Amino acid sequence: MNPTSGAAPLPQSFPSGQSGWFITFEGIDGAGKSSHIGAVAQLLRSQGHTVVLTREPGGTELAEKLRALVLAEPMDPLTEALLMFAARREHLVSVIEPALARGEVVISDRFTDATFAYQGGGRGFDWQVLTQLEHMVQQAVPGAAIRQPDLTLWFDLPPAVAAQRLAGARAPDKFEAESASFFARVQAGYARRATEQPHRFTVIAADQPLEAVAASVQHAIQQSLQLVFQPAVSLTAAKVCST
Repeated sequence: MNPTSGAAPLPQSFPSGQSGWFITFEGIDGAGKSSHIGAVAQLLRSQGHTVVLTREPGGTELAEKLRALVLAEPMDPLTEALLMFAARREHLVSVIEPALARGEVVISDRFTDATFAYQGGGRGFDWQVLTQLEHMVQQAVPGAAIRQPDLTLWFDLPPAVAAQRLAGARAPDKFEAESASFFARVQAGYARRATEQPHRFTVIAADQPLEAVAASVQHAIQQSLQLVFQPAVSLTAAKVCST
C-alpha cells in the first residue's frame, strides 16, 4: 500500500468533540489482517497523525501475561471469556483511553468483536453474558458511553482458505488448532456482530489478491476519515467564504 496515493489532505487534529480515532482490525486466523496494519499506520502518520499500534488480548504487560494463558491453557469457556475481558479492561484504561484523550489514532489488532466471534460464536458462549461484560468493562468511568471502535475493518475470508494459509506457517496456538467447524462458527459470530453494529463495520473481501485488499483497506480508511473531518472542513470553508 502506497501511504500517500489517493490521500486527501486533512486537518491533523480532530474536530471538537472527537477524542482521537479508534480503528480495529478483525478476522479469523489466517485472514491476513496483520499484513495491512503497519501500512495503515504509515498512511495516517504521513497525514500528520500520532498513531498507537496495539493488540488484543495484550497491549500491556499484565494483559500480555493473560494473553499467554488464554492462547495456551485449556479452560472453561466462562474463565476464558473473563480473562479476555480482564485483559481488555487493563488495555482500555492503560493504553486506549489515554491515547484517545490525547487526540491520537489507536489501531488495535482485534478488540471486543473477536470475543463475540471466538467465545460467543466459536465456543457457543452466551451472547447476552458477553454483552453484559462488554457494558461493564468498556465504560472508562461509570455513566460514560461504552467505548467502541470508530471503524472496524473485518477481513472476511472463508475458513477453508484461512486454514490453507496457516498450514505449516508456525506451531498453532490453541485457537489456530481448532477444527474447521469452529472457524465456521467464528465467522458466523463476526457476521452477527457486523449486522448488529453496521455503522462502524467495513467488510474487506480478504480472498482478493494482496494489492486489491490493500486498496480496499486504504479506501475504507480514507472514506472514514473524510466523514470524521467533513464537519470541520465545511466549517473552515464557511469561515473563509465569510471573510
